[in-house]
Amino acid sequence: MEKTWIELEGKRFPLYSVNTLVIGSGAAAFSAAIHLVRFGQTDVAIVTEKWGGGTSNNAGSDKQTYYKLSLAGDIPDSPYQMAEDLFAGGCMHGDIALCEAQGSAQAFFNLVSLGVPFPHDRYGAYVGYKTDHDPRQRATSAGPRTSRFMFECLAREVTRLGIPIFDHHDVVSLFTKRVGGEKHAIGALALNKQDLSSETRGFVFFNATNVVLGTGGPGGMYKSSVYPECQLGSTGMAFEIGAIGNNLTESQFGLASIKFRWNVSGTYQQVIPRYISTEQDGSDEREFLNDYFPTMGRLATAIFLKGYQWPFDPRKVKNFGSSLIDILVYQETVVRKRRVFLDFRRNPSGAGKLQDFAFELLEPEAYEYLRKSGALFGTPIERLQKMNQPAIALYLENGIDLTQEPLEIAVCAQHNNGGLRGNIWWESNIRHLFPVGEVNGTHGVYRPGGSALNSGQVGGMRAAMFIAKRYNAMPLDPDDFLKECHEKAHKLFGWARRVVEPKAEKEAVRRELQEIQERMTEYGGIIRDPARIEKAVEEAWRQYHRLKDELRIPSVTELPLAFRVVDLCLTHAMYLEAIREYIAKGGKSRGSYIILDAQGEVPCDALGDAWRFRLAEPSDFVSQKILEIWLDEEGRVQKQWVDIRPIPREDAWFENVWNDYMRDRIVL
Repeated sequence: MEKTWIELEGKRFPLYSVNTLVIGSGAAAFSAAIHLVRFGQTDVAIVTEKWGGGTSNNAGSDKQTYYKLSLAGDIPDSPYQMAEDLFAGGCMHGDIALCEAQGSAQAFFNLVSLGVPFPHDRYGAYVGYKTDHDPRQRATSAGPRTSRFMFECLAREVTRLGIPIFDHHDVVSLFTKRVGGEKHAIGALALNKQDLSSETRGFVFFNATNVVLGTGGPGGMYKSSVYPECQLGSTGMAFEIGAIGNNLTESQFGLASIKFRWNVSGTYQQVIPRYISTEQDGSDEREFLNDYFPTMGRLATAIFLKGYQWPFDPRKVKNFGSSLIDILVYQETVVRKRRVFLDFRRNPSGAGKLQDFAFELLEPEAYEYLRKSGALFGTPIERLQKMNQPAIALYLENGIDLTQEPLEIAVCAQHNNGGLRGNIWWESNIRHLFPVGEVNGTHGVYRPGGSALNSGQVGGMRAAMFIAKRYNAMPLDPDDFLKECHEKAHKLFGWARRVVEPKAEKEAVRRELQEIQERMTEYGGIIRDPARIEKAVEEAWRQYHRLKDELRIPSVTELPLAFRVVDLCLTHAMYLEAIREYIAKGGKSRGSYIILDAQGEVPCDALGDAWRFRLAEPSDFVSQKILEIWLDEEGRVQKQWVDIRPIPREDAWFENVWNDYMRDRIVL
């Protein structure tokens, strides 16, 4: 890496030239950086808004899952079988599924070698269990903080390798140049948040042959979110340069605590806590689920099943399924503006409408699980102490004592299955731009729990392999770089100066963020209304253009947030455009959301006709295609439906593969 200076509007700005710039400090970004060095490309730098501030280091559940190829026992498995199960989730390209499956064992054992404490038995078997949408017990876990352990071990390796790190640098824009008929990424612009008050506004330029984008999903789009509060997302700057998004309709939602953001899956539900709702001031406490379930046995079993059927799934609503609970929590919190809590201190009561809770009322699946766990006794908190004491300790460490107080929850955005399009080497349609991790939309409609962690590790590894093999050129000469980015840099610097106005209202930018979040939660969350989506799209674009022209902040300290809110506004407009297009093509309920449909079925009689919906079918047009969406050179939204690529059936004859490998014909 080389540091020089460039001049813009009479001011000198630092310019760092490097072969590969890795943006982000999560597990996927680290995987890319580490493997780049291992593959021989040592000219690498990491730039991050906040070291350890993303989802990898700040997310988890009662038993956070990592999904991998089965590596123990006598259950038959193979990469092709794993690929088939990933592919079966719908709207996932088969070659991507195969890459994630083939790279699974290598990525997993890399983490093991770095010290992630995945459990194994005395014979060295890394045993597994079933997770959601998983038929073969491929899941493993290092406990509630699996991804945090991954972050810590990968970060330690990044430090050991001596990879330069630019902390407190918020990347706000990407630069491109045209080569023939294609756009190539050539670098980025960041704000040094420790130098915002200087005359350069903290602008730092990066001149790079390759850009690895590992900034995570756009968690800041939603009001109800289990993403870390500091992770708003950076997808908009990729859309702004013409990067193609795919499957943007597909996000994953589930129940999570909101005071401390954490998924309440697994044991938190399997101990069968009491669900209560109150007015905003805590008055009028009610066990609201009793109004919708016919018996305590059905109700308690649905709560139990919510443990490993945690993501909201419209297929699990009918016949008083576990996902009916998500709809009822949504109705209480979003529609009725009440608050909902899990109370572990008492067993559910029938409140005069149903029988009070008793173990013998449970359906066999729930009863047998608790019996085998030695937990057919006591209150929910006593059962949780028996089955998973660390789950209690986790909340206590974050100021919430489950033995003394109820836990406030909501239906929250948890993961984005869609994102930027990438090929089998995780390269975008913008050449030399490699989105890895959640920002890359490799997943389809349904995905096995924990597969995102595997995808991020494999994607980072494959991107690094391609870069090291094919994109080893030096970055542009600094003068040539400035010529390519001068016009855009001039506009960005002008906007950064104009947006700061000392008399501006202090909370204006945060109100704009709140407007984005409320719009996405209302129109792009688990309930999507065809009658209202057009209005939501129009409002989103109006806000985006208003922000670019009229946004003002009172201090330069708010400049990173101003850039980020504009980025997020563009992102949510593109996501809403995708939802509108899906509905216009006849799309029905699937994945983790409901499309309201007057011709559909009522999820349960007590909810009424307003909640009718129909499930998507495999024969539907939208089930057989993937929606791609992007901005053209004039800033107009373009959309196309593309065929889903099948799983490749390659010639696996050893001598042929060996010859291709020896002649360097693998990385193409």
